[in-house]
Amino acid sequence: MSQLNQPQHRSFLFVPGSQPDRFNKALGSGADAVIVDLEDAVAPDAKAEARHAVAEWVGPERPILIRVNARSTPWFAEDAQLLKLRGVAGVILAKAESASDVVALLSVTRAKLPVFPLIETAKGMWNALEVAKAPFVQQLMFGTLDFIADMGMASDGHELDSFRAQLVMISRIAGIQPPVDGVTPSIDDTDRLTAEATTGKRWGFGGKLCIHPKQVSVVNACYMPSNSEVVWAQRVLDESAKANGAAISIDGKMVDRPVVLQAQRVMNLARA
Repeated sequence: MSQLNQPQHRSFLFVPGSQPDRFNKALGSGADAVIVDLEDAVAPDAKAEARHAVAEWVGPERPILIRVNARSTPWFAEDAQLLKLRGVAGVILAKAESASDVVALLSVTRAKLPVFPLIETAKGMWNALEVAKAPFVQQLMFGTLDFIADMGMASDGHELDSFRAQLVMISRIAGIQPPVDGVTPSIDDTDRLTAEATTGKRWGFGGKLCIHPKQVSVVNACYMPSNSEVVWAQRVLDESAKANGAAISIDGKMVDRPVVLQAQRVMNLARA
């Protein structure tokens, strides 16, 4: 089922599951979504305690996403049990490499939650279309740092652009929301963050992962539609409504359903 008309987030902020004192601060950061991380941010000997902290804190009044450990790890099944709790709005699946990884997650929890698979390995990238078409997948996320390590690449800059284009195209073919770009590890480098967020948007990404609250406002601003984009989107929606389903042309360009959906996404973001 297409999810192109669902609300789209710009910023996703990670907060370590082992540091519950930061949970409320993350919620107040202005991020469109908060991800409580049980994977990279939590040491192996602290994972059980982190799960307990999340279970004690989460609730309907504090909706969050949870990043669970990969299916291949010994923590996967216990992490997945948290998804049954009220207040969990979705799940980030670390190192997703096949549709069966998503299916396994859903079979453990039997929870009908939005799934955000992280594409972090060569195998995951190779199978990304299969992953994108798995049940309840809402968006793909690009785990850039792990991906370059797995690929043996020397940089996380322009060398990743061909893979970004691939994830954008795959998301479009699968009928899901545009993908989410990876983190900028330089917390205090606003210029780099701005450049990377702007580049991600130009490639067709819908948002970006953040690792610190100070990154959120920059990412939100970069992914906010420009005035010209809003004017275009409103015009498309107005003319489409007048046409009552008939084919129309704006500035010599045909306007079909994908264009109308794109215009709706622009307006949704503009109202965020």
